[in-house]
Amino acid sequence: MSTDSRARAGADNGARTGTDGSARAALRISFASLRTHKRRFAGTFSAVLLGVAFLTGTLVMGDTLRASFDTLFGNATSGTDAVVRSDSVITTSDDAMGTRSPLRTGESLKAVRGTPGVAAAEPGIEGAGQLVGADGKPVGGQGPPTTAGNWIHDKELNPYELSRGRAPRSSGEVVVNEGAAESGKLRIGDVTTLRTPDPVRVRIVGLATFGGESGMGQSTFAGLTRADAEKYLMPEPGMAASIRVRAEDGTGQRQLAERLESALPKGVEAVTGEEAAEENSENISGQFLTLFTSLLLVFSGIALLVAVFSIHNTFAIVVAQRTRENALLRALGASRRQVLGTTLSEAAVVGAVASAVGLAAGIGIAAGLQVLFPVVGFPFPEGSLVISALSLLLPLGVGVAVCLASALLPAVRAGRTAPLAALRETVAEDTRVSRARAAFGVVLGAAGIALAALGAASGSRSVTMTASGAVAVLAAFIVLGPLAAALAVRALGGPVARLRGTTGALAQRNALRSPKRTAATAGALMIGVAVVTLFTVFASSLKAMMDETVSRNFAGDVAVGTPGFGAGGSDLSPELAPALQRLPEVDTALGLGRGVARVDGAGQELTVTDPAALPRVMNLGEVDGSLTDLGTRGIAVSRSEAADHGWRPGSAAKLTFTDGTEQRFTVRAVYETSGLTGDYVITDQAWAPHRTQDADSLLAVGFKDGVSQEAGQAAVERVADRYGKPDVQTREEYAQSAAGGIDMMLTLVYALLGLAVLIALLGIANTLTLTVHERTRELGLLRSVGQTRGQLRAMVRWESVLVATFGTLGGLGLGGFLGWALVRATDSRGLSVFSLPPPQLTVIALVGVAAGLLAGWRPARRAARLDVLRAIATE
Repeated sequence: MSTDSRARAGADNGARTGTDGSARAALRISFASLRTHKRRFAGTFSAVLLGVAFLTGTLVMGDTLRASFDTLFGNATSGTDAVVRSDSVITTSDDAMGTRSPLRTGESLKAVRGTPGVAAAEPGIEGAGQLVGADGKPVGGQGPPTTAGNWIHDKELNPYELSRGRAPRSSGEVVVNEGAAESGKLRIGDVTTLRTPDPVRVRIVGLATFGGESGMGQSTFAGLTRADAEKYLMPEPGMAASIRVRAEDGTGQRQLAERLESALPKGVEAVTGEEAAEENSENISGQFLTLFTSLLLVFSGIALLVAVFSIHNTFAIVVAQRTRENALLRALGASRRQVLGTTLSEAAVVGAVASAVGLAAGIGIAAGLQVLFPVVGFPFPEGSLVISALSLLLPLGVGVAVCLASALLPAVRAGRTAPLAALRETVAEDTRVSRARAAFGVVLGAAGIALAALGAASGSRSVTMTASGAVAVLAAFIVLGPLAAALAVRALGGPVARLRGTTGALAQRNALRSPKRTAATAGALMIGVAVVTLFTVFASSLKAMMDETVSRNFAGDVAVGTPGFGAGGSDLSPELAPALQRLPEVDTALGLGRGVARVDGAGQELTVTDPAALPRVMNLGEVDGSLTDLGTRGIAVSRSEAADHGWRPGSAAKLTFTDGTEQRFTVRAVYETSGLTGDYVITDQAWAPHRTQDADSLLAVGFKDGVSQEAGQAAVERVADRYGKPDVQTREEYAQSAAGGIDMMLTLVYALLGLAVLIALLGIANTLTLTVHERTRELGLLRSVGQTRGQLRAMVRWESVLVATFGTLGGLGLGGFLGWALVRATDSRGLSVFSLPPPQLTVIALVGVAAGLLAGWRPARRAARLDVLRAIATE
């Protein structure tokens, strides 16, 4: 080897050795610092732990639920090798599962049974059916489906397995799932009512399980004889939702489905049993799980974003406090890379350890929820937790990455420390805000506000544009935070100084000492409060819109309906409206049913009713055309839909129904106010040939002149009790019921966002703890010149309150603006109502301030316990 080659090799080895030595030195210093100053990173550790635990719990719970439902449906339908059904299905914006037409079993069942490889085939009849419990109240509903169907006697084809009692043999006998019997306190031999929605008296003769489980949360099933199922759940005898097929030994599912396809009549399809099971699992759980886990992941992201502020602030303070220490390292020969590596190594170690603990905590959370959810009626099947590699690696990686990213800027700042800084007595943190930063923040904020406002404008409503503007406004808040903090603390601290004298003035001065630090500390709380405010304003606006919709559209005296939240329960019997119409107190009792069709190619919900009687109980506003002569080929549409399609009275519209029938309807009327009425109205006669299970979703009742509200409502309730005891409500009660789901959603949101607020408060407490350590000598001097322990505690607590108040007010302002923009951007019909709820916002503000007081309690207590002489002697 030549001399030059040996020199280059030596240089390379030296560089590698130097690099390795540099890394080892950085790690040694990092571990030494962490051992010496463990308390400095307590807040960072807690923030990462909580965020990672939430994320891990969400991923594990989602995987477990998905696997549990797949296993449940796979076990329940393991004996079904193929499913024959209609190929016509219509989906709407409110029903992604879609509505499928039933099929006539005569010709199809004969063709199926004659196909080679078929061992058995049985019709499967399905429809809505809600049991009434022993206490007279409906069982289940409020979201999970309540179904009824025929009891299939072939054990392999029946997804339900008889656990006690016997199968139904005679009309009026029924088998129910164990979960429904337990919820309704029903036993074998009991006689109860099954709402189909016509009330049917049934006797329970057996109990069943589904896939080995007693049920899925509040989902219920009632198995009838085939004749009863056809009578109550199908439009006419000889029809079924599907045909379940079992193959002979040696015939595969795909092979069987292909044979059936070639033998079936037009409009009928065959799918494998596995495909049908996957589809059912997706329909029942997939959409819900996607929405639920997405919601939890969003809140996990919010919690981790809040954690970023707390972590960054901790490292910024630690680096500022260690300026002299870092300068000494530089003076002794440490390179910038080594100082940078030391800080990042600390962040990586804290992130890794906290993430590892967070993983364990998240798995524990998922296990706890698995036990808790069935208790509250949530469909969480039993089984082991499913923990995938992604559910472990992603949270671990995110936790470490968040910690490293949050510490990067402070680490770079530490690496730039000059060796001469070691010679200074004290090192002041740079508190100046550059003009360039201020100008950039102003421009960014103006652009974000303009973008959000443009997205909310009536001519160009866009959620994407509004969301982009919201992100820009949030970024502007962060950039302008130090300026805003200085102004806010001066304004908020003035009354505190006047109220508490020198103690208040010192608290204000401490908060003003480092506007950057104050802004970063308050920023975490600001984001949490902003998101809480956003959801509060949006929910309040939705409730106000529903209230206005009912007030503007409903002209009756009472509404009879199923609960407004959830679509799982049975609708109303079509016989109830005629029964109420016969009451001497009632002038009009009008039922509004639901149908579906493709209108000019797009799936739409139809309101099925008597259009001529509609104006007597519904305020439709100005009507162009006539509602009295729709007949079997006429349709009434809302003004907004007419404008979208260019329709007017006399225009033609093409409707395609689930049975494949395509018909041309004439637009006979265009009405102004839709709301409860919907956008499309047809007559009962027009819908009758295409209906499946006949039902009304809402019944509007108007009393005769001179009938009091109390007397009329009592008369309606007496009749309604004979039809399954549906809710009978005044206009005000109906509006509140329609908004009931919003309160439930808001409660869940508050609970989830509590984690983000907790992380923010830990950040405030950790920052104050670090600043108390930083000011040890100063605090000792204050005590030596006469400040009492109580005054010292008050000073620290008031500083915490000022920081928290700034964050809370900023969050309220930001959340209120974003709430307004979101309400306007999601309003496609000009129907939304923006509503600020002063009581709830006041509570949020008070909670934020009180939380600041709580966050300052431990640092204030620790400051007051400092030994005066030791504090003065601290360097």
